[in-house]
Amino acid sequence: MASSTLSGVITAIATPVDPSGAPDHERFLRLARFLLGNGCDGLNVLGTTGEATSFTAEQRMGLMSAIAEAGLPLDRLMVGTGAAAVGDATRITGHAAELGFAGALVLPPFYYKGVSGDGVLSYLDAVIRAAPKIPIYLYNFPALSGVPYDLELIRRIVDRFGDRVVGLKDSSGDLPYARSAAEVASGFRVFPSTEASLLEARTGVFAGCISATANLNADLCARAFHDGDEGALKAAVAIRGLFDGLPLVPGIKALLARIHGDARLAEVMPPLTPFPADTAAAVIAKYEALRQRARDLQPA
Repeated sequence: MASSTLSGVITAIATPVDPSGAPDHERFLRLARFLLGNGCDGLNVLGTTGEATSFTAEQRMGLMSAIAEAGLPLDRLMVGTGAAAVGDATRITGHAAELGFAGALVLPPFYYKGVSGDGVLSYLDAVIRAAPKIPIYLYNFPALSGVPYDLELIRRIVDRFGDRVVGLKDSSGDLPYARSAAEVASGFRVFPSTEASLLEARTGVFAGCISATANLNADLCARAFHDGDEGALKAAVAIRGLFDGLPLVPGIKALLARIHGDARLAEVMPPLTPFPADTAAAVIAKYEALRQRARDLQPA
């Protein structure tokens, strides 16, 4: 039976890139340890922020193996295993199961649009049969995938696969949808992608949040989720707002390069391009001002 202990503040961790265009294992492990030690209850590895679909299946599985070999706490790590090719998705999900990751986050098959519910079910059937022991989370991001996990489809999935499918990450930004998804089945664990949901998550409606900007504000998110600190939540949401209308992944990476003093952290994979220098400088200045304000307001 699948089960999951993932909850709270989960960072959709960025993937550093080495000069050859492969995941930089050393930098990734350093960033992962930092985040787990500074407010993160868990990490979502190789999601959208982690540029998973820009890496080959072998590169993704290589990073997953490096994580396991380094002794990171796999019970705190969810990993993105979806792929356009069902064969790649089954291989990657099977590898995650063998290594012992706490959950596999599965996009719907995302190249063909207008895919039927039956088509998504057949795809998931192959993925789930390839990895019988790992909890499966659905990844709803219709703006990019073009294939939504709508509520009726989620009900069909839960009816078909039972407790093998334990929850959902919702990157649609539609909190009413996320609340409805959480009611599809008892114990179905939903993670919105915005920090703004964290106080509501404290009530048990959501299992937590999985956020890209938690790469930059995990300590504030932790204070909001675990302590109910509304001031910390306000600062975390303001940091997220810095990227409104801007490309999120290059922006996150530009800030990570500044925070950690490592220019290579700003590198992105094609087709993404790095933040322009003037845009990065403006966002960094606003970020640092927000962080200083949060420090000034923090209780002694």
